[in-house]
Amino acid sequence: MEQYPPSVRSAALAMIRQGASYADVTERFGVPRGTLGWWRSQERRALGIPVPDHRPDCPRCQGRPFGHSAYSYLLGLYLGDGHIISRGKQHHLSLFCSARWPGLVQAAEEAMQAVMSRPRISRRTRNGCVEVKSFSRHWVCMFPQHGPGRKHERRIVLESWQETIVDEHPWEFVRGLIHSDGSRVTNWVVRTIGGEPKRYEYPRYFFTNTSVDIMALFTGTLDRLGVEWRSLRQHRRAVTVSIARRESVALLDARVGAKY
Repeated sequence: MEQYPPSVRSAALAMIRQGASYADVTERFGVPRGTLGWWRSQERRALGIPVPDHRPDCPRCQGRPFGHSAYSYLLGLYLGDGHIISRGKQHHLSLFCSARWPGLVQAAEEAMQAVMSRPRISRRTRNGCVEVKSFSRHWVCMFPQHGPGRKHERRIVLESWQETIVDEHPWEFVRGLIHSDGSRVTNWVVRTIGGEPKRYEYPRYFFTNTSVDIMALFTGTLDRLGVEWRSLRQHRRAVTVSIARRESVALLDARVGAKY
């Protein structure tokens, strides 16, 4: 390591303490960032200041507890409208939410923070869509379903620890899936009663996905929860599941609810 006069070291550390970035200090004094970091670390130890914990904020790598309920919801959101970028210097989890539902955007961000609180989170709005991004290379640890290509083009199988969490919090998993690739709508029909047409309205839930595996995870969880469903006939690759029975809709209204 190159030697620098004590005056340079003192001035550089003073700038850092005042909030200057390492890049600014390097530009002013010509001291490499690694050297600045070493000086700062030595200063902290001399003053008895705890050194920041730079270990990854990854529950799987660190074996630390995390919010299982939030994770089950986040898993549903990821399988529906999420993806992970992990290459070079780009590492982040992205969830895509309609800008019409600010509550959903907030819920997605809160779920990310409940699972890993340290990574920086940002929002990007474009074409009526809000992309919620959490920056960490360790999201691939939390979602081992990540891989090349689109989700419906590869096998999607939950690991045993994920299955345990979904079994503990099935409603949150269903809620995440419906909030990503589903909807709650009000259907209506007109029937003639006593010679007079009368309009009847009833709520209904839909979930649409192209992945056979993700659809099986969704319907399998509904079966365990006692929710009746049926598949709709469609002339496309995606499959749509409908929940229209009054008792089943009431269950979803109580535990899932519409987007907001």
